[in-house]
Amino acid sequence: MTAVAIIGGSGLTNLKNLRISRREVIRTPYGEPSAPLVYGVLSGREAVFLPRHGPGHTIPPHEVNYRANIWAIKHTGVSRVIAINAVGGISPDYLLPGTLVIPDQIIDYTYGRAHTFFDSEQKQVTHVDFTDPYCEELRQTLIDAARRARLSTIGHGTYGATQGPRFESASEIRRMEQDGADIVGMTGMPEAGLARELELCYVSIAVVVNPAAGKAEAAISIREIEKNLESGMSKVRALLEQAIPLIVQG
Repeated sequence: MTAVAIIGGSGLTNLKNLRISRREVIRTPYGEPSAPLVYGVLSGREAVFLPRHGPGHTIPPHEVNYRANIWAIKHTGVSRVIAINAVGGISPDYLLPGTLVIPDQIIDYTYGRAHTFFDSEQKQVTHVDFTDPYCEELRQTLIDAARRARLSTIGHGTYGATQGPRFESASEIRRMEQDGADIVGMTGMPEAGLARELELCYVSIAVVVNPAAGKAEAAISIREIEKNLESGMSKVRALLEQAIPLIVQG
């Protein structure tokens, strides 16, 4: 059984520090996952990696086959999942690019995405508790790992998941701030909800790559986002190297 899975987002289409042992193409009842699953060893522990947007970052957030991805990860026998998400900062403490956030809540603003495994083909209506959308045990492990790695990390926050692929308007961000969202991204849902339905211990490492719309004097710059992604993902790799041995006991 593979002990931990990592879902890479924008800026993390591969794990440079993963010693690869094999790749596996998995067929699911929900179509094909974003990419073959990559198995290997990270910090001396077994791990599996899946790039959410495909190996070449060609799948936009609203077209990711989230059900196939989560089903494939569950199929490996994994029980714990770390998702990497690039986000914009909304609340004052979350505006600095490069900030790592371990969110504890989420608001879903997406639409039209296949968001559940419990559709009309099921013989009975099934409801899943989503009061606390992220696995608290795994969240605390990541916060502890960040402390050990001396990485400045915000250990709480509300992730607002939007449809994409366009960025939000300033008014949309103001509404989200009133709703209580601290960060905004395009891939947090339905991924987190699907993981809960399959009883996976799921957590997010969110990397702030820009202030959200209306939160900076200048317009959002793709060039700046790419630069901030590069530096932010180096912190993610450092965090994962410290966290994996804590998550997967040798």
